[in-house]
Amino acid sequence: MSETASSPSVPPAGGAQRPARPARPAGIDPRGPRVGAAITAVLLVVVLLLGSGTPATVLLAVIAASFALGVARGAQGTWQGQLFARLVRPRLAPPTELEDPRPPRFAQLVGLLVTGVGVVLAVVASPVAAPVAAAVALVAAFLNAAFGLCLGCELYLLGVRLRARTPGAA
Repeated sequence: MSETASSPSVPPAGGAQRPARPARPAGIDPRGPRVGAAITAVLLVVVLLLGSGTPATVLLAVIAASFALGVARGAQGTWQGQLFARLVRPRLAPPTELEDPRPPRFAQLVGLLVTGVGVVLAVVASPVAAPVAAAVALVAAFLNAAFGLCLGCELYLLGVRLRARTPGAA
């Protein structure tokens, strides 16, 4: 006899029932991504000061690699996040609330796309692409560092809202 959609599911090996939805990831200190954004903003200013030469492109590539780490490990997994955890957070009071790590991780993806495209275009098409991409990324990093406005996080939340409104979305 075959199992139908209405019959009870067979628990996975070990007898544990799988949860219907993945558990929400543990929260992160929201001050960490802001400190990381401040460090990134300083590096992006250096890219702008370097202009459109090879050193600017190389530094932008380093920033893009840092964003790639943030995509893979979350904002707290970048070297800026590690600096915050080791040097800054021990000197601060505990955070009053924790932040969902998914929006900052998505913001890292947005930063990777902006800086990555800038690096590729600077290498392939025009060196002026590096400072242009740095300027765009600098706006977002500055807004996050100075005002706590994370543009990538806002894009993530907009996507969540739009998916929730779509018929048949899970």
